[in-house]
Amino acid sequence: MPEVEIEIGGRRFEVACQPGEEDYLISAATALDKEASSIGDQLGRLSEARMLLMAGLMLADQAGNLKEKLAKSDADLSAAISEVSRLNAELSSSSIPGNENAALSAEFEKTLTDIAEKAERLADKIDSQQS
Repeated sequence: MPEVEIEIGGRRFEVACQPGEEDYLISAATALDKEASSIGDQLGRLSEARMLLMAGLMLADQAGNLKEKLAKSDADLSAAISEVSRLNAELSSSSIPGNENAALSAEFEKTLTDIAEKAERLADKIDSQQS
């Protein structure tokens, strides 16, 4: 089992992890250290246990907020998918002859493009908030 040396609040720790999880552990430790440093800067000297407790609570709060945003994004995406399905069914059932059908297809394509762009913006927003 690999061991990784991490630093949190100015102290170094040796932590074991599963093979392949080293980068994830380092990333998690970096986030915890960042929160611990921020708390130390704001509140001054704290005991190690209190600093880690506060940092852990701050990270848990951030994770909770991200879960809420992700759930909303999932709901928005589901609504967009439903709208695409509805529009697709509407287009399939229409029997508009000639150029009117082409105009409807162009409108449908624009709607699909708009929905795809919104989904991409949501995904980018989620990605940037998780970084």
